[in-house]
Amino acid sequence: MTYELGKWNLDDLFPAHDSAEMKKAFADLEAGVEKFESYREKLGPEMDVEEFMSAIEEQEKISRVANRVGQYSGLLFSEDTQNQNAQTFQAKVQQFMAGLQNRTMFFDLWWKSLEEEQTKRFMEVAGEFSYYLEQIRNFKPYTLTEPEEKVINIKDVTGIGAIRTLYSSLTNRYVFKVEVDGEVKELTRGELMALVQGNDPDVRAAAYQELYKVYGDDGPILGQMYQSIVRDFQNENIELRGFSSPISVRNLDNDIPDEVVSTLMGVAEKNAGVFQRFFTLKAKWLKVDKLRRYDIYAPVVEADKTYTYDQAVGMVLNSFSEFSPRISTLATRVFDEEHIDSAVRKGKRSGAFCSSGDPAVTPFVLVNYNGKANDVSTLAHELGHAIHAMLAEHHNVFNFHSSLPLAETASTFAEMVLVDRLLETEMDENVRRDILFSQIDDAYATIMRQIFFALFERQAHEMVGKDASVDELADAYMKNLETQFGDSVSIGEEFRWEWVSIPHIYHWPFYVYAYSFGQLLVLALYQQYKQEGESFVPRYLEILSAGGSMPPVAILDRAGVDVRKAEFWQGGFDVLSQMVDALEEIPVE
Repeated sequence: MTYELGKWNLDDLFPAHDSAEMKKAFADLEAGVEKFESYREKLGPEMDVEEFMSAIEEQEKISRVANRVGQYSGLLFSEDTQNQNAQTFQAKVQQFMAGLQNRTMFFDLWWKSLEEEQTKRFMEVAGEFSYYLEQIRNFKPYTLTEPEEKVINIKDVTGIGAIRTLYSSLTNRYVFKVEVDGEVKELTRGELMALVQGNDPDVRAAAYQELYKVYGDDGPILGQMYQSIVRDFQNENIELRGFSSPISVRNLDNDIPDEVVSTLMGVAEKNAGVFQRFFTLKAKWLKVDKLRRYDIYAPVVEADKTYTYDQAVGMVLNSFSEFSPRISTLATRVFDEEHIDSAVRKGKRSGAFCSSGDPAVTPFVLVNYNGKANDVSTLAHELGHAIHAMLAEHHNVFNFHSSLPLAETASTFAEMVLVDRLLETEMDENVRRDILFSQIDDAYATIMRQIFFALFERQAHEMVGKDASVDELADAYMKNLETQFGDSVSIGEEFRWEWVSIPHIYHWPFYVYAYSFGQLLVLALYQQYKQEGESFVPRYLEILSAGGSMPPVAILDRAGVDVRKAEFWQGGFDVLSQMVDALEEIPVE
């Protein structure tokens, strides 16, 4: 079979946003919610347990349909963010879902209101829904009254939700102009970022300068959007709900103790020197006195090798098959069902992601494939996410999604399996050396870069609470970069606007530390795999198959990983330090 670049087919969700099937889904949601509302009068400490389970099952049924509709609207918008029909439909879906959530939230509010003793007989029959119900109870101290919760849901659609949509619409329409080979080209962000990994230092610098010139021109506006999002986040979660800190909101959502995240971030900050050593070494390979921020992803040797999309898919699937045929079979489903959008197009959302909504539907993957080795790794990464969801598809819709800190486990592990395969089969020494350096590049991007994003977020939320200006936030970001890189890298002034180009801090506050969590976790798991061989595979698949059916710390305890200890996180950095040691032993050419 030959794999070709193309666009996904969303028919497994809906044929079109205005199709008869979509209209039926809206009608089914309306009918399902009306039925669910009938349970309201039956709620109480003495409620019949069979009625209780019927209500949960009806809620799960509604959620499956709602997830399909929401997923379709998001994917339709992502394939062309300038499509006005997609924009309008997404806004319609968000408004409709907010209304449904308001009509169904009574059940969660009732469940949170019960005393611990009153929940026991319900939990005894909850079965697969137990952890879902436990998670709802976790939010009991931070839950408002039903009228207040309804007001928040309604205002989010035209408030914080609208600001985020405007941010996406504005930034995804950006066009970047860079001179390449004597010709000025108009590029998408995805195409532009491919240049920063190229061999030409002038092109790398021009690409970054253009990126942050375009974002910087709108920096004051994008910064105001961020300030508004942060203020809204704080008003709701700190002032109204009573969370102790902004990051605690994400931690509770992830079901990870605050102290675990604090330990992770503290250990990572202390280990900035590991990557500073790497950047100093990289400067020697690039034959410059000091690395520029433009150069941190530069290849150290002349390895311009590119891979066709067909080659990339073949390499990824073969590497998966060597680890576990089951993994490869699951990944192949994504291609067979046309659930991948791989071609670069103007207006298409930049970057890459995997989307899973209903466990009965194979996940959808978006990449912007440009033929570089990094694009092959990105393909493996996003397919890893899809595999994770498919391994957990036997769970209900509430439990099949992994918690955020474990969500990067399968994706990052998939990348490492691919890299091992590339190192085994690649005969070109320049390419092999480039792959080795790229491993540390990727570790930096996934671990240290994300941690310092989270550190900036933590500081920015505090500063906005004290009425900091956009320029003051930009100054704080520059200091964040200076701490991160030390004396190993020189930083251009345009990088003060980098923070307004990071979608995650706008859409999902404090999401980014999950990448670091996942990468360091995978380093530990991969070491176990290398030591144990095939006997490791069933245990690894068990971790992924758990999905989100139990607390992440409990899942990791099963794997013999204690994330409560600083020593565990330090162990991940020790592995990275050893990788830098190995690179330092290679004679500089």
